[in-house]
Amino acid sequence: MDRPQPRTRLRRLHRPRIQGTGGNRLQLGHPPARQPLGFDKLNHRNQQHQQTFSKGTTMSNVAVIGLGIMGLPMAINLVKAGHTVTGFNRSQDKIDKLVSEGGRGATSIADAVKDADVVITMVPDSPDVEGVVSGPDGVFANAKKGALWIDASSIRPDVAKRLADDAKEAGIRPLDAPVSGGEQGAINAVLSIMVGGEAADFEAAQPVLTAVGKTIVHVGPSGSGQTVKAANQLIVAVNIQVLGEAIAFLEAYGVDTDAALKVLGGGLAGSKVLDQKGQKMLDRNFDPGFRLALHHKDLGIVTSAAREANVAVPLGAVVAQLVAATVNQGDGGLDHSGLFKQVLQLSGRK
Repeated sequence: MDRPQPRTRLRRLHRPRIQGTGGNRLQLGHPPARQPLGFDKLNHRNQQHQQTFSKGTTMSNVAVIGLGIMGLPMAINLVKAGHTVTGFNRSQDKIDKLVSEGGRGATSIADAVKDADVVITMVPDSPDVEGVVSGPDGVFANAKKGALWIDASSIRPDVAKRLADDAKEAGIRPLDAPVSGGEQGAINAVLSIMVGGEAADFEAAQPVLTAVGKTIVHVGPSGSGQTVKAANQLIVAVNIQVLGEAIAFLEAYGVDTDAALKVLGGGLAGSKVLDQKGQKMLDRNFDPGFRLALHHKDLGIVTSAAREANVAVPLGAVVAQLVAATVNQGDGGLDHSGLFKQVLQLSGRK
C-alpha cells in the first residue's frame, strides 16, 4: 500500500517594506519575474515624481531672467540637467552665451516667460526684482497660471513677502530662494539654497533646485529665505574682515603665509571663507566672484532688518561701515575679498 506523500509546506513569499514619505509604510508585493533588484523602490520613486508633475508643473520649460555672474552658470546647469531653458538679459552677449550652451534666447521678459513652467529671477536688488516681475511687461502679467516663480536674488525680506502676495494674486506660485556659494558654486552646481514659501511649492521645485544646488533647505514661509540669506551675508562679511586682519598680522611678522593659512585651515579657525578667499588676499587678486557693491547692499538689509527686530549686531554694523568705505573709494566692482584693501590701508601697508 502506497503511503500518502507528505504535504509540502509552502514558504510565505517575502514582501519587502519601503519607508514612504511622512513615515507611512508602503507594502509592496514580490517583484515580477526578470525585474532587477530594487525595481519596486525605483518604481515607487518614479510614481512620486509623476504625482508631483501631475500637479501642473512639468519642470521642463524654465525661464531665467538675469544672466549675470550667478544667473548664467545656473542657466547652463539647468540646460545640462535636461531642462529647456530660455534666458533674458539686458546685455545680448550673455544671451548669446546661453544659446551657445544649448539654451534659448528671448527678446523680452514677456517672451521668456510665456511658455515657462518655472521662472527664475536672478537680479541685483529689491527694485530690480520689482521691475522684472511687475507691470504689463513683467513676469506676473505674462507667465501662465500655476507657474512657479523662484527668486534667487538677494533682497529685503519684507519686499520678498509683499511680492509673494502679489504673485499669488496673479496665480503664480512664489518661492524666495537666495543662494550662497559664489560664482564657483554656481558653476559647479553646488550652491546652498535657502527657500521660503509653501512646502508643496518647494517640493514641486526640486527638479530645478537640485540642478543648480547641493544644500537645499526649506526654511519657512515667504520671506524666510531672504532672512536666512541676510544672516549668511552677515557671517560671511565678518569672516572676510577677520581673515583680512589675520593675514595683515601674519605678513607684518614675516610669517610664511601659505603655510600659516594651511595650518589655520585645519583647525577651529578653518572655514570656507578661509579656503576660498585666503589665497585671493595673498595674491591681491580681487577679480569678482561676488562684488563688494552687492555685499554692501546686503549688509544694508542686515542692519536695517536687525534694527526693526530690535537685535544688536555690533560687529556687523562695524563691518558694514568698512565695506561702505571700500565701495565709496571706488572698489565696489572688486570681489568682496577686496575688503582686505581697507585693512591694509588702515594699517598703513600696501
